[in-house]
Amino acid sequence: MELTKKGHACVALHREGRTLVIDPGGFSEADAAVGADAILVTHEHPDHFDESRLRAALEANPAAGIWTLRSVAERISAAFPGRVHTVGGGDAFTAAGFEVEVHGELHAVIHPDIPRVTNVGYVVTAPGAGTVFHPGDALTVPGRPVDTLLLPVHAPWSKVAEVVDYVREVRPRVAYDVHDGLLSDFGHLIYGRLLGPNGPGTAGAEHTRLEPGQSVALRED
Repeated sequence: MELTKKGHACVALHREGRTLVIDPGGFSEADAAVGADAILVTHEHPDHFDESRLRAALEANPAAGIWTLRSVAERISAAFPGRVHTVGGGDAFTAAGFEVEVHGELHAVIHPDIPRVTNVGYVVTAPGAGTVFHPGDALTVPGRPVDTLLLPVHAPWSKVAEVVDYVREVRPRVAYDVHDGLLSDFGHLIYGRLLGPNGPGTAGAEHTRLEPGQSVALRED
């Protein structure tokens, strides 16, 4: 399985000629979802959900489908009849040859005065390549081992102590940055130091950042 960073919170997973894309939002590349056989959306915020990117993907591939939570599905199902599948925490399904589990329910707290929206994360499994977990906008612990954690390193709802502790609790083999579109080059350096060998420690997890468009081959731990 190959992982490609598509900007901010969006990634593409490739295996045996098929592609699964997670969260092609407004901060990702404009064609982030084009070529996808399956698309997963974690929640409704525009940096994760962008209808124009979904429309481009579904027009490019008439067989492509979308899996997402109800709040998003209700907004797009009329535009893509029969191609939007509603999922929630505890569900499991197969999409584009990948096995997917759904974890979580709510977005992290931004501020007590701001209502929380729903949010789900996805554990994606491919034989021989292990498991990848994208939590969306929450520090959801999936309650099962994962090899690769897509780590939301920077957001209005988080602080670095929580990010470090989250990696420690999930205990992946490797953590790749996502949700980093608002960071400057200086910010990337600081987060890299704090999550690296000179930081407070990530319980043995390797921390790595991919540039948009960069790919890496994933292996099973």
